[in-house]
Amino acid sequence: MKSAVETLNPTRVRLTVEVPFEELKPSLDAAYKKINQQVSVPGFRKGKIPNRVIDQRFGRGAVLEEAVNDALPRFYTQAVDEGKIEVLGQPDITNIEGVEKIADGGDLKFTAEVDVRPEVTLPEFSSIEVTVDPIAVSDEDIEKSLEQLRERFSSVKDVERAAAAGDIVVVDLVAKVDGEVPEDGTANGVSYEIGSGRLIDGIDEAVIGLSAGEEKTFETELKGGTQAGKTSEVSVTVTAVQEKELPELDDEFAQLASEFDTLEDLRADSRKRLERMKEYDQATQAQEKVLDALLALVEIEYPEKLLKDEVETRKHNVEHHQLQPMGLTIDAYLETQGKTREEWDAEIEEQAKKGIKTQFVLDQIVANEELGVNQEELTEHLIRRAAGSGLTPDQFAQQVVQGGQVPLLVGEVARGKALATVVEAAKVVDTEGNEVNFDDEDETAETVEAAAEETATEEKTEA
Repeated sequence: MKSAVETLNPTRVRLTVEVPFEELKPSLDAAYKKINQQVSVPGFRKGKIPNRVIDQRFGRGAVLEEAVNDALPRFYTQAVDEGKIEVLGQPDITNIEGVEKIADGGDLKFTAEVDVRPEVTLPEFSSIEVTVDPIAVSDEDIEKSLEQLRERFSSVKDVERAAAAGDIVVVDLVAKVDGEVPEDGTANGVSYEIGSGRLIDGIDEAVIGLSAGEEKTFETELKGGTQAGKTSEVSVTVTAVQEKELPELDDEFAQLASEFDTLEDLRADSRKRLERMKEYDQATQAQEKVLDALLALVEIEYPEKLLKDEVETRKHNVEHHQLQPMGLTIDAYLETQGKTREEWDAEIEEQAKKGIKTQFVLDQIVANEELGVNQEELTEHLIRRAAGSGLTPDQFAQQVVQGGQVPLLVGEVARGKALATVVEAAKVVDTEGNEVNFDDEDETAETVEAAAEETATEEKTEA
């Protein structure tokens, strides 16, 4: 087989392939065998029909066409390997000179155009400098954390008074659109904490001041359901007003809510926990800013077909996996966001470009640094991904294996390591002027690598 590579532009090549007739023999044999199993000829057992009889009864052309269809993927892959081409997506195979010429012992010739990875020139990572928030845990942070813990152990009691901010009300709701109650326009026995913002807009103002048995009507724009985006007249009836009772913040509470015997020990543990959270937040902020700075220093050409497919995939995911389950159309969603379709299209394209560029740049770092992924790293990443998916690690792993997604997970881990490499080499300082280092072999380095994996995963594409 002979092949030649022609560069059409920085992200697309044309392969010209010529295959001598004798190299087609395995495909011809396979074609005869396949046809033998599919047809019946009187006087011959199935699978035992001589090749010459198949030619006579069904035509040599049918055999050659089957052989060409079998041979093309194999010789295309061989040409890609010989040319050391990093292809993206499926090729467009054209100009197939086959059946007629092969019938006379001629060569098989074809051309294939395919997208390829663009060249990526990386900057010096040490030239990147970013500023992040410092790790600072205040007494107010600790008290807020303890208050949240008290909330978790709170109880409620019915009260005979008007509802106030912070109370819990049990309400019945009836929504009318254009004077009619839609099928999903009623809800009874809904428990709602005033001020939490977890129900429809306008509910807080409506129920504050109402006692059990009282009703009020207000207008609001529905955010979900069959009437999403429409103005509705909502009647709310309070059936109960409840007051939260928080436990006293003392040693007894510490024993109830934790493994600690004293409130002082619980406070100390809260400080350590908040510091770890701040460390992770700082690492996440660092890798996000470093990634943006890195991408700004790299120029690439975007493969046209890959970019188009990525844009369409992202639009499909928004419309069908995010909005549709909420009963929202894209037009209703854009209206709530105050965006035009053109602005949304441009936004999606920019997101797609960032995803593609991120993957190309990080993959180049993986190649340059020869970064590998071991089983322990893959398992840790799988556990993190499983936690975010709502599945157990075993369920998620089974889903990944069955879907043939293991290479994708390996790529995510490798790109996370690539980004962590850049963060460790870059200059990171906090807003107080202190230099932040992530290159130590300790929990801090593991934190930034885990955060980097998460960002690399979020920015990934199907490239």
